[in-house]
Amino acid sequence: MTTPHPEIRPGQSVELLKQLHILTRDGKLNQDSRRKLKQVYHLYQFIEPLLAEALAERPDIELVDHGAGKSYLGFILYDLFFKAHAPGGRIHGIETRDELVTSSRRLADKLGFSSGMRFQNLSVADSITSDRLPGRIDVVTALHACNTATDDAIRFALKKDARAIVLVPCCQAEVAAVLRRNKQQALRGPIAELWRHPIHTREFGSHVTNVLRCLQLEAHGYEVTVTELVGWEHSMKNELIIARRQPERPRRRAAERLAALLGMLGLEELSARFFTS
Repeated sequence: MTTPHPEIRPGQSVELLKQLHILTRDGKLNQDSRRKLKQVYHLYQFIEPLLAEALAERPDIELVDHGAGKSYLGFILYDLFFKAHAPGGRIHGIETRDELVTSSRRLADKLGFSSGMRFQNLSVADSITSDRLPGRIDVVTALHACNTATDDAIRFALKKDARAIVLVPCCQAEVAAVLRRNKQQALRGPIAELWRHPIHTREFGSHVTNVLRCLQLEAHGYEVTVTELVGWEHSMKNELIIARRQPERPRRRAAERLAALLGMLGLEELSARFFTS
């Protein structure tokens, strides 16, 4: 079937894009939808090789999408990859808004995707211990999971010993709050000039949060790559963290640097969050 737009990938279901309201009923693509589709496709380019690596080990691969929302990513991953290459695999969408979980289930049924897609009304934190998810997960994604929900997604992935983790963090407020609270004491040293002004506290806190997350993943034996999802003109929440498990990778140095950085910045009270067992 010929796709109506060059932006749409070959093999992509036009009906799916209409149901997701990316395409209008008459098959048109507006500017906002074009931007959204570009972001999802760009992310797909990073996730596809991770799924292929997992598929080389076993056919029944499992992917968990935290903070799934309307499950644009999950549906497009299933349509482009799982249907053709991993029919025995499954995508699990985790979302706290019940109406979105219900609508995603209905759409999966309507499109015939329900054999390979599951949607759960859970917080990211609750999913860590939920028996509604399998014990072994291959790939974990968390796109714009707000504030500490990204950290919960990391904890989930570490507990499941995931092969790969794909994160687009959002609203990293916790570290900034601790920096702000301890500012007066920290200002005795010149390094605190990096976050003396409120706007710098917010931006530096966001940056430091992701640096700490990368060190945490490296300390657990993951090889970490940090890049941008799309051009900054499309989204300011644009940092993409990709982690691949490397069981033989040295861990001690990353753990030591993580502890040292927490101490240097006066963030020791957050050690339990970043030193996940």
